[in-house]
Amino acid sequence: MSQAVKETDFQFDNQTKVYHGKVRDVYTIGADHLVMVASDRISAFDHILPKVIPFKGQVLNQIASLFLEATSDIVPNWVLAVPDESVTIGRRCDTFPIEMVIRGYLCGHAWREYKAGRRIVCGITMPEGMKENEKFAEPIITPATKAEEGHDEDISREEIIRQGIINEADYLKLEDYTRKLFQRGTEMAADRNLILVDTKYEFGKVRETIYLIDEIHTPDSSRYFYAEGYAERQAKGEKQKQLSKEFVREWLIENGFQGLEGQEMPEMTDSFVHLVSERYIELYEQITGKKFIKADTTNVTERINKNTSAALKQLN
Repeated sequence: MSQAVKETDFQFDNQTKVYHGKVRDVYTIGADHLVMVASDRISAFDHILPKVIPFKGQVLNQIASLFLEATSDIVPNWVLAVPDESVTIGRRCDTFPIEMVIRGYLCGHAWREYKAGRRIVCGITMPEGMKENEKFAEPIITPATKAEEGHDEDISREEIIRQGIINEADYLKLEDYTRKLFQRGTEMAADRNLILVDTKYEFGKVRETIYLIDEIHTPDSSRYFYAEGYAERQAKGEKQKQLSKEFVREWLIENGFQGLEGQEMPEMTDSFVHLVSERYIELYEQITGKKFIKADTTNVTERINKNTSAALKQLN
C-alpha cells in the first residue's frame, strides 16, 4: 500500500539531535552534518494542515536539488549528497535568523498589505496605482524574521543592521546573492514558459564562508505564474494562472481560516488532497521539463533509512 511521510523518527549513526519542523525533519549528525527529510506535511499561515500530501516531499527535495546545483556558481550551498528522493544531506551551518524574501511582482503578502492601504513594506516604498500581480520596476527585497513559533515578521535592512541581527558586511552579501539567485531562477523559469514571481532564500555560515541552505525555488518557497496569457489576464483584471502554494492559502481563506485565534481549520477532503498533490507534480514537470517518477512508497520509512544510512557511511 502506498504511504505518505507524515512523521519520522530515525536513529542514524552518530545522531546527536533531531528537529521536527513544519514540513521537514532535520537530523544533526555529529558536529558537521545535517540530514533533511522532506515530509509530505503541508503548512499554511504557520499551521500544519491535518492531512499529508502524497509525493509533496519528493517534489520539494528534487526541485531544490536541481536549483541548488544550477546556482552553485553564484554562491556555495550546503548540499553534500541527495541519497533518497526525499532526503538531502549537507553541511551544518550557523543559520542567519532572517529569510531573504525577494518579490518581482505585487502579490501574496505584499498585495494584502497594499490592498490594506500600506505602501511601505520592510522600509521599501511601493508605488501608488499598482494592480495585483503587476511587475515591480525592479525586484524588491523584503526580509522576514525566522520565528520559532507563530508568524514570521517583516523587518527592514536598517533594523536588521541596527539590532545587530546580521552585520552590515554579511547582510550586503546576502542581498547581492539574493538578487543574483532570483535572476538565475527567473531565467530558468522563462525557459519553461513560467514567471518566477517571488521567493525566499536562507543562508548560513561555516567559519567565514556563507552558504545557501534549505530549499530554493520550490512551490513551498516560491510563486510561479504561467507566462503565456499573463499580459492578457492582467489587462482584463483576471486572476493569474499560477503554480504555487498560494491556492492552498486561498482555499483556507475561502473556508474562514487564516491562522488567527478562534478560527477552525477546515476539513480537507480526499479529492482536495489529490488536487494539491497533482498541482505539486505539475510544477515539478513544468519547471524541470522532466516527467515526475513517483518513488516506491510501499515501505517509505525503510527506504529512507536504508538510503540515508548508506550515504552517511560514505561521508565518514
